[in-house]
Amino acid sequence: MFKNIVNRIRLFRHAKKESYFALYKILGFFPYNISYYEEALRHKSSSKEDAKDHRNNERLEFLGDAILDAIVADITFKKFPTHNEGFLTNTRSKIVKRETMDRVAHELGLHKLVISSTQMKNRKSHIMGNALEAFIGAIYLDQGYEKTCRFIEKKIINPYINIDVLAKKEVNFKSKLLEWSQKHKVDLSFELLENFTDNEHNPIFQTQALLNGFLAGMGTGSSKKESQQQAAKIALKKIKKEKTFVREILN
Repeated sequence: MFKNIVNRIRLFRHAKKESYFALYKILGFFPYNISYYEEALRHKSSSKEDAKDHRNNERLEFLGDAILDAIVADITFKKFPTHNEGFLTNTRSKIVKRETMDRVAHELGLHKLVISSTQMKNRKSHIMGNALEAFIGAIYLDQGYEKTCRFIEKKIINPYINIDVLAKKEVNFKSKLLEWSQKHKVDLSFELLENFTDNEHNPIFQTQALLNGFLAGMGTGSSKKESQQQAAKIALKKIKKEKTFVREILN
């Protein structure tokens, strides 16, 4: 508390005091190293307009995505002590999905601070959700894991995400993958690989999802529909994580 007050007094004379106070409104504390946050809020499109600064938030987005997944996994694990792995995985996916992160980024006010090209700002994209993940990466580097946990729980989960409601909400991964493939003019197909029964005579289906003929995901389930949903879910995760794979499909 005392340290925060001292920092606030010191920052009145700082050249970047406006940036520090803007970040304070979102974080609830003053950053130690503001450069992490500046990088987190800089989209790669901005470097084309600013030849002097080539930094962008892609690396921090990678880090923040992993940190967010770990912390949300910990939160759901503790909140639902009797639920199985499949339920916990689905609940985490619903919390960290792009649409949710986009919405929360706007609620926090990050859209006022993100630097990107005018063209990208006018285009429907996930710049804000990606920036939020990069922002989480910045907090982790600047303040450490514990403080990042508190930020996610107090500033993101508690005010903006109702986990109980979200956990009950069904997510149609196949529909989402179809929507993505249509948007990017990519051919989507599902192929049934195997259909057998386990030791207890329960039916097991194994399906693969193909995007322009490339294997994007494989899923298993007790029905053909369930195996397709699982394959689509893995494919969506691959699209989100592996940019080289996406480029290969689109090319």
